[in-house]
Amino acid sequence: MPRNKYPEETVEKILEVSLKLFLEKGYEETTILDIVNHLGGLTRGAFYHHFKSKEEVLNALNDKLFFENNPFEIVSNEKNLSGLEKIKKVIKLQYSNKEQHKVNLMAVPLLNNPRILASHIENNQRIVVPYLEKFFQEAIKDGSIRNNYPKALSSFFLIITELWFIPSIFPGTLERLLFVKEMFDKLEIPIIDNEILFYAKNTIEKLE
Repeated sequence: MPRNKYPEETVEKILEVSLKLFLEKGYEETTILDIVNHLGGLTRGAFYHHFKSKEEVLNALNDKLFFENNPFEIVSNEKNLSGLEKIKKVIKLQYSNKEQHKVNLMAVPLLNNPRILASHIENNQRIVVPYLEKFFQEAIKDGSIRNNYPKALSSFFLIITELWFIPSIFPGTLERLLFVKEMFDKLEIPIIDNEILFYAKNTIEKLE
């Protein structure tokens, strides 16, 4: 049997079909067979050649949607914004990207799996923290926040706003959201404004 000459096209097709089915039917309701049946003649073997599981597809979709509309890259060119304003805009762009937000919500129940949770934390620290650190450095330099540890702050901010808000692990997240807002405000790092608070509350209500 000849090898696939265009593996990138196969992966792209699998991700395209999976995203459509996940958004239409829901992640849990979509089976690998559903995906294969919509691949236009590609076999189950072609699917498993690129992905070991449906969870891997979801992770790949998350990465694809992030890098295709990387909010850090979009905001980095806005010279009229302070470092703090850039961080806030990145957060708001992530909420306003409907497809990305829906895929993120689908991935939340999977984080009960320790292996997937560890991979999620590692990816965030490896990929997102360097972007975030750059904006925190700008914010410290322009005086929009007061802090001397941009790298540690970036890592801590991402852990506290991601890990501590997984409702299946830490239920009752609304109180923690208000606590985190107050904590950062008192540290003179007022990242969570009323608009972000509104988006975050709506997300929490959908998950709980």
